[in-house]
Parts: sequence; structure tokens; C-alpha cells
Amino acid sequence: MTMGDIAENETSFYSNAEDYWRDVPPTVDGMLGGYGTISSIDINGSKAFLNKFLGEGEGKTGCSCALDCGAGIGRITKRLLLPLFNTVDLVDVTQEFLDKAKHYLGKEGRRVENYFCCGLQDFEPMSGRYDIIWIQWVIGHLTDSHLVEFLRRCQKGLRPNGLIIIKDNVSYEGVVPDEVDSSVCRDLEIVRSLVSRAGLQIVHEEQQLNFPQEIYQVHTLALR
Repeated sequence: MTMGDIAENETSFYSNAEDYWRDVPPTVDGMLGGYGTISSIDINGSKAFLNKFLGEGEGKTGCSCALDCGAGIGRITKRLLLPLFNTVDLVDVTQEFLDKAKHYLGKEGRRVENYFCCGLQDFEPMSGRYDIIWIQWVIGHLTDSHLVEFLRRCQKGLRPNGLIIIKDNVSYEGVVPDEVDSSVCRDLEIVRSLVSRAGLQIVHEEQQLNFPQEIYQVHTLALR
């Protein structure tokens, strides 16, 4: 299966993914495909990455509002975004996950303003609302053209000095389809080219360290 095949069969690419996630248990382990044990390593790496940009002063990114894209039950919102931002919005295609998030997030969940049930290919962030738009382990569920269009919409959703953060698996070469969850894994050069097509610049890029060797490399990119 190539990206061309996926573009031709776009409807089933998206509907198959929705079917897959509908059957996934609404737990941290479910969100991480059975790798729940890596959650703390992941969050700590993300926190160190974000802290390079957040703060007060010229050029610093504010801490008013963040958007968690492909949020699932709110694992990232709970452990990364709510501790750093005043308010957070969640968007996910699976309503059951968002319903679970309202309980999973506990008292701090009161600072979540919006739970959007929507696929990212159709989602439009509110204009000028977000300091950070966090997009983790979900770009593989978008076709190339939809990813480019989504990133353009995200750029319009940023506040001054705001950033879009992509954190995702990268393949060693080319596009690797996963027919189980109806997604793809792109290599870093392809991701960079799609970012460029969207009219965005890569401000900073890092590889997440200390993940199990048998999984894909994970890279984090800050864009604006």
C-alpha cells in the first residue's frame, strides 16, 4: 500500500482507523498499543522539550492554552499539558475516549474548556487561541494532503510566539503502512517536506531517547 493507494481509498483509510480505535480499551496501555510502561519516559522527554520554549519575555511561548490532538483519554493532557497551561482543549475521533477523559483527568480536568469529537482531517482549531498545539502519535492517520492542510489550519490557531509540536514515530526509509490500525509511518525527510509544504519552519528537533529498541524511533519537532 502506497500513499497513492491510500489517497484513492481515503474513505476506508479513515473509517478503518475509527473502527480500530473503537475496539481499543480506554486505558493508558490501550492508548500506547500495549507499551504503557513507556509513558513516564515519554512525558519527561516532552516536558524537557517544551520547557525550552515556555516562559515570560521576548520570543517565549505563553502558558495560557494548549490543544491536545488525538488526545485519547487525555494521557498527555493530564501529565504534560495541564501542569504547564492554564487551560487545555482535547480533540479525538473516538467519543468513548473523551468520555473517559472527563473521569481520568480528575479535579484538574475542570481546566479543560473543550472536548471536540472530530477527526483531525476535519478539525479547525479556533483562530489565535493556542500557545501550543500538541500532535502526538496521530499524523500517521492523515493522508499527506490532509496533514498539510491541517498544519496550515493549526498555524492560524496559534497565539503570538505559539508553536505546533509534532511527536511521532519515524520510519527508516519511505512510508510504511500499518494495516492493523490503518495508519502510515513516514521517514523524517518526508515529514520535513510536508511541514515545508504547509509553510511552516522547524524551530527545533530532537529524538526521544530511552524507548524500547523494538519500536520505531520517535522524533519531536517544534514548528511555527
